[in-house]
Amino acid sequence: MKINHLGIATKGIEESLKFWGDALGLENVHTEVIEDQKVRVAMLPLGESRIELLEPTSDDSPISKFLEKRGGGIHHVAVEVEDIEALLTKLKSQDMRLIDEMPRIGAEGCLVAFVHPSAANGVLLELVQTKR
Repeated sequence: MKINHLGIATKGIEESLKFWGDALGLENVHTEVIEDQKVRVAMLPLGESRIELLEPTSDDSPISKFLEKRGGGIHHVAVEVEDIEALLTKLKSQDMRLIDEMPRIGAEGCLVAFVHPSAANGVLLELVQTKR
């Protein structure tokens, strides 16, 4: 496993790029809207991993709710896994609390599933299986 990306909640990707892009020199290599998650994402490579900027596309987006409660900042840590379905089955068998019991399509067509923060010491964990 490795860290695929760090998800950072922001009110606006363009404003955030003033820091991540202009100040730090990271390149925004991919932007897309994920309709079912009501979010717009931008991917910025950083070494082996990436920074994922998350901007809500509606007031009822999970990112909107996060921003209201906590403001901008780290939203989740995403770990790349080989077999997301097998890992979800293992976590369920260990009574770990999951947000997603089945993977869904995420950014860049990857399979993703979220593990509830109560199972991961207060961290929202995203499991990511990249396209093979």
